[in-house]
This record gives sequence, C-alpha cells and structure tokens, in this order.
Amino acid sequence: MPHSKRTATGVLGGLLGLIGLSTVAALLVTATITPAIAVSGYAATSAIKMFENMPSYLKIEKLMLPTTIYAKDDEGKDVKLTEFYDQNRIPVTFDQVNPVMYDAILSSEDKNFYTHGGIDLLGTLSALARNASSGSNRGGSSITQQYVKNVLQQTCEAKAVSTEEVQACFKESTANRGTEGYQRKIQEMRYAIQLEKEYSKDDILLGYLNIAHFGGSVYGIGAAARHYFDTTPEKLTIGQAAVIAGMVQEPNTLRIDRPDGSTTTSDGTPVNGAGDGYKLSKARQVYVLNRLLEDKKITQAEHDEAVAAPIEPKITSRPQGCSVAKGAEFFCAYVTSIIRSDPAFGAEPNDRIAALRRGGLSVYTTLDVTLQEAANEAISVVPASVDYMDLGASGVQVEVGTGRVLSMVQNRPWADQADDKTTTQVNYNVPVRNGGGGHSAGSTYKVFSLINWMQQGHSVNEMLNGRVGTKTVQTCDGATQTVYTGEGTGPDGQPRIGNFEGNRGYTGTVARFTKDSLNSGFLTMAEKIPVCTTNKVAGDLGVTLGNGQPLDQNNNPYDVLGSQDVAPIDMANAYAAIASNGTLCAAKAIDRVVNADGEEQPIPDTKCERKLSEDVAATAAYVLQSVMTGSGTGSGARTFDGVPIFGKTGIHQFLHTWMIGSSTEVTTAVWVGNVKGQERLENHYESGYRLSRIRNSIWPAMQRAANEEFGGSKFPEPSAELTKRSYARLPSVIGLDVDAATDRIEDAGFSVVVGEPVSSPEAEGTIVSQTPGAGRVVSGTTVTINPSDGEGVVVPGVSGTPEQAARALSDAGLRNVAQTCEDDDGAPAEGVVTGTDPAAGETVSRDATITIEYQSSDCDGNGDNGGGGNGRGNGPGNGNGP
Repeated sequence: MPHSKRTATGVLGGLLGLIGLSTVAALLVTATITPAIAVSGYAATSAIKMFENMPSYLKIEKLMLPTTIYAKDDEGKDVKLTEFYDQNRIPVTFDQVNPVMYDAILSSEDKNFYTHGGIDLLGTLSALARNASSGSNRGGSSITQQYVKNVLQQTCEAKAVSTEEVQACFKESTANRGTEGYQRKIQEMRYAIQLEKEYSKDDILLGYLNIAHFGGSVYGIGAAARHYFDTTPEKLTIGQAAVIAGMVQEPNTLRIDRPDGSTTTSDGTPVNGAGDGYKLSKARQVYVLNRLLEDKKITQAEHDEAVAAPIEPKITSRPQGCSVAKGAEFFCAYVTSIIRSDPAFGAEPNDRIAALRRGGLSVYTTLDVTLQEAANEAISVVPASVDYMDLGASGVQVEVGTGRVLSMVQNRPWADQADDKTTTQVNYNVPVRNGGGGHSAGSTYKVFSLINWMQQGHSVNEMLNGRVGTKTVQTCDGATQTVYTGEGTGPDGQPRIGNFEGNRGYTGTVARFTKDSLNSGFLTMAEKIPVCTTNKVAGDLGVTLGNGQPLDQNNNPYDVLGSQDVAPIDMANAYAAIASNGTLCAAKAIDRVVNADGEEQPIPDTKCERKLSEDVAATAAYVLQSVMTGSGTGSGARTFDGVPIFGKTGIHQFLHTWMIGSSTEVTTAVWVGNVKGQERLENHYESGYRLSRIRNSIWPAMQRAANEEFGGSKFPEPSAELTKRSYARLPSVIGLDVDAATDRIEDAGFSVVVGEPVSSPEAEGTIVSQTPGAGRVVSGTTVTINPSDGEGVVVPGVSGTPEQAARALSDAGLRNVAQTCEDDDGAPAEGVVTGTDPAAGETVSRDATITIEYQSSDCDGNGDNGGGGNGRGNGPGNGNGP
C-alpha cells in the first residue's frame, strides 16, 4: 500500500538526496563537459554551481483534457453529444484508485518513492554506471523525475500545432544520449527536488498516474482502465494493474488494443497480439508481478494466479468528433466551427484548436433534443441521394428574441470521410465560414422589399400596377435598368421574368403582392425603391452572401426576387427579427462554457439589437400572416394547431424551394434544392410530394413541434399609418370597349372586374356602366364595369291614341306592349295616351314589357282602343288597329 504521509525515513532520504545531489550533479555535469577526463575537484565545484543556477520552479500546467459538448433533452437535462481530444484522459482522485495500482507502479518503477527526496540516489548512480559502460542513458529516474518529464513534455505539446512539433516535444523530453541526455537528467533532478518541497508524495504519485502515457491516445490511469479493461481504476485486479503499470516503459509497444500485433520484428513479423497472447505485455506484466511479490505487496498465491491467467483485454473505445453526435452531426460541426474561429476561445487559431482538443471544456449548447428529433423525422421525406440530381434539403430553427439555434438538420448524412454521393460534411444551413455555403433565396427574399417599402414611408395598401410588361427598375444611385416581365422573350432577346403559373399580374396592393408572391408586382415596387436599398435592408438584418460578402455589391433587378445565394440560418434570424418586434439576435449556438475547474468561461458575443421599428415589424408580420391563409402561397404549409404563424414561400427557377415562417417564439427555415446542378424540382416526386412542394411536408412538421413545446401568442396589430388606404382619381370608361376600359382603370391603380352585360342600344361590348363612378375613390377599390349586350332599346316618347302608341313602340323594336286605362269623362272614347312604363328615354331589352298608359271616357266599353283588351285591363297591345 502506498504511504499517505511522508515518514521520517522519507524526510531523511530527502535530506540525503539534497546532500548527495551535489555529488551526482558533479559527476553528471562533468561527464557532460569532459567525459574523457577524470573528475577533478574544480570540475565538481563548477558542476555544483551550474546545477544550483538551473531553473528550479516547474509550472505544472493543467492536464490536457477532452472538451465535451452537451445539448438539452426534453426534461431540460444536459446530455452529451460528443467530445474532442488529443489525449484520452479521465482524471481521478487519489481514493479512486485501487491501492494495488499504486503498488504495481511503485514496485516496478520506484520502490523507494516514499523514502527518497525526489531522486533515488542508488538508482541514479547504478544507472549512471550502466550507462557509462553501455553508452545508454536510460533508467534511474524516480517517479518524481518521470512526472517532471511528463509535465515538460505535455507543456511542450500543448503549444504544438503539428504532428512534427509533437514528435519534437517527445524527442526533447526523452533525450537519452550524449550531452542533451545528461542535461535533461540534471534538469529533471533539479525540478524533482523542488517539487518534493512543494507537493506531498501522494499528490506527486497521483499527478504521475493522471498524466502518464499508456499507449496510443490513452493518457492517465482513468482512461487506461476504461480503454483496456472497461473498468475504473478502483476496480482494477492485480493482473490488470500489473499490465497497465508495465506499459509506462514502452507505451505503444506494450499496448494491448491491437490484436494483430502492436509492433513487428525486424523481418516484419507482427508481435504482441492476440495470436501470441500479447507476449511482450505478458512478459512485462510478469516482471511487475515479481516485483510486487518481492516487495511483499501481494501473496504468492495472488502472484501465481495472475501469472497463470492470460491477458484478456476488453477494449472500450472512446469515440470522438461530430460523427459521434448521432442525429446532430451538422449542429456539432457548426459549434466546433465557432470554437475554432471565435476569439472567446483564444486570440490565435492554434489557441482555439487547443481549447477544443485539449482544454477540458464543457460546452453547453442551445440544441433542443426534442426539436432536433422532430426535425430529423420531418426532413427524412427527402432522400439522402437520388440518381437524377444532387439533391439537398435542410431545416433550421431559432428561438425568437434570443437567436438560440434549437435544431439543425439536413437530408444527406454526415461522414468523417464524405463520398460526395450519399454523405457530406457540407452544412447546408450555414455560410461558408461555418462549413456551408448558400442557396438562391427565391421569393423568401421579397420580405426585404416589403420592409424597405414601409421604411421609405409607403403603406402596404398602396396600389401599384403589378401587371406584366416593361419595368424600369432603380438599381442604385439613380441608375435604372429595363426589365421585361411576362412570357417569352423580351426585346433584348432574353427570357422575360414571369409570374408563377403564368399569372399576368394585376393592379393591387403591396400586401396582396406579398400574399400572391407576384414577381411583376415586386419589380414594380423596385421602380420606386432602389434595389441597393432592399439589399441593404437584408444586410442590416444579418443576411450576407453565403461566402460572407455583402449583398449590395451588384444590385441587379433580379436581386429583389431572391437570385443571390444566402444561408438558411441567416434568413431564419432575419424572419425572427420580425417576430420579435424588430430586434435582431445573432445566431447563438453556445449557452455556457465551463472549464475543468468548474469556472465559467467567456462565450461568443451574440448581441440582440433593434433593427426594425415596432410598427414596421408588426406590419410585416401582419402581411406575412396573409401568406399562410386562404389563397396565400403558404397556405399549403399551415400547421392547424391554433398557434398564430406567419411565413413566406420561395421558388427560384424551380431549382430551389424555400419556406420560412415563425410563431412569436420559434422561427423555422426549410430549403430543398440542387446542391450542384440545374435539375428542375417540379419534374420529380419523392415520398408522394412534388419536390417543388415538398417543403409543405417538412416545414409544418418542424413548426408544429416547436409550437407544441414553446407555444406562441398573437402578433401585434399592424401600424395604422403603414396600412392606411390612399385615394386616387378613377377615370370614366363609359363608351370604351372592355380591353380599353380595363387598361385605363388598371393604369390608374385600380383592379377591374367585368360584370354581366347589360341591355343597351350601344354596340355590343361597349362599356355602359361602371361602379363606382368616376371621381376620387379609395386606392385599391375594385371597379366593376358592365358592357352592352347590343340588345337594348331606348323607349320612345309616344302620344295620340293607344293604337298609335303601340305602333310606335313596335316600330322601335319593342316586342311586348301592354296597356292600362284610367277613366276620365273629358277624354275621348278612343283614348288619349298619357305616358309609358318604363318611361320614355329609358333603355330596356327588346323583350321587356312596355305598358302604355292612357285615359278614356269609357274604359269599360268596347271602344276601339287598339289594345285588344277590355279597355281597362292590361291586355297586350299588338297594334291591331284598323
């Protein structure tokens, strides 16, 4: 058993060590300087002085420890996603190690550890004698000296940035021959003596076991016990402890995790594998067991049993890297890209890499395991690969008001060695700086035109002529560019910009343009608000090109329709700014970072800043809600769970399709499209969906999961100023044909409905009525126009007898005539006409009934009234007079 306290013998040994050290130092230093000359008194004195002038203080840096990355489960508990390390190490405390492990290492490496003062003089002198005769410079180092060597080596490796530098560190800390070897030994001795003054024996012994190399990337007794025998240090058996203790002499040769052999003979024959019973390791184990028996640390029976038992490894690997974070590999890669690039983890790139692989950090991320699982299920409708295109799909969710990234998924799985066909390491959700790129945003980009429109003082209910045709788009600083919209090609020979499904456009409000995602309408808006200002709005909301460059470099008219490549996570944050009443929060993937000592560490600075006024944000949300209702382009992606949402769709030339939307709590962005290539999505189906519409399966599933967990409230009411109705003068179109009337009304900024034809003597198709009539009316009013059916007749004025009146009406083309008589003693018996119903001058159809009104002194008689009736009734007049 190791001693817990230093004994009197140990103190005496320490004193003797200090006294004898001068002699040993003299021998070693003199041998370094003049190895062929006998040691003189002067040489010894000089050597002692040189020794005393050597550095004595050894700064023990923190151990290289794995960095662990965590996420939150559905109960809010931290669960490990993965870890990263250069050295697989599990630090333990003194009482977490079986005493037999201490005994095994001490008996085989430094049996006088608890009695010497940092240097085993007898061992050192013995080693010196051996080295002098053999030319070797090995052996004789105490545990304290070995600890010093390991500390120096790790301090060097912690600064190394390449495999070559790591190897140089090893060479420097283990130099055994010639001058360098002696100098290293002397310096180790100097440090060892000082360490014994500052630390207890137990601390030094534990420090050594926690830092020592045990083969491959395994460092420290905790990791060694787990890796080789799937146990903990406190549960190691005698045989297992002896195997591990034996490794410290030649860790990579004596490791037992390579069943095909850990090394080879000079002729290439594998040695020390399962086939030969780990021959070399077994021999070293027996050596350790013999030392334990000799030191009476184990009994003969325990010794014999351990010697007889074969070495039976139970290798337990400790995988690391993002491939371990199953289902969240790309989020893991996103987090590590931040650690490697953000100054919070170090001033220089190498410092940040060291923090990730050696810093022993606990990184608590924003990932919500519940939403991640739901998102993975949702994105699974898109195959990982298809034979007809390079198909990609991704989804990302951020928390409104914080920017915390809650989920991040894509269709093509991660692989450490991606084959570019079924796996990838490209993160489709993020920009290049984080391991991704960008995709053409399509109509999801129109939200920035909507915001720009309002920021420049326009109402969303302002009427514009959004019909297809020639548009003179403002690009920037007064420059313009002509754009041709509609079908076919323009005068410039280039394809015109069309609307979805060949829509010819209409005169309508900006709000309606947004709901219908009308390309020609948004290009009309760009005649009033320059493209560069729209791109600047996007930039202000955190959106850049996928390569990190600003959006307002070229300012093409097509930019307003989403022609530029952007990253989904940037777009999600921009939409989240609308949902949070105008506050933009930078994407945040890390909530907390704690070092190995439990101390809070700096995290990347992710500010939240107001970028939109509350009025603009609320009105944008109001307009975007209409996209998800009725005939809106996003109605196919409704969640039907009662949580208020807004959204915007996007299709870029059928090469990319998007859906971005939000509740007041969580924003979701989904993209599907060509990773590379130009294959049209509408030509293919997967999982029962046309690829151009498959977003309508992914997005609502992701958003419903977020709504279930986070809920959501009603969006604020829109601004009255930004939704006000404007007034415009409506022209008269009476007398024009239908096409001319429609053009005139739409040019004035109104919508047109052609009503049913009405009876009129005007030529068929001539507009004879409009509602409302000409004058000042509310912008956006729908005007109903009615054309003539060409069958109308103006009722003529008639007089004389009923017979004469009936003849006149018949001559005018009216087919149905009736009569009504009123008794009047002063009227002639044959009657006198007083009027008609409808009255003269009114327009009626030819089949309308015209009633002749007349007076007669004898309405009940049989006078010749020309009416064919009884004179008082309403019998039809047919002009049957004499």
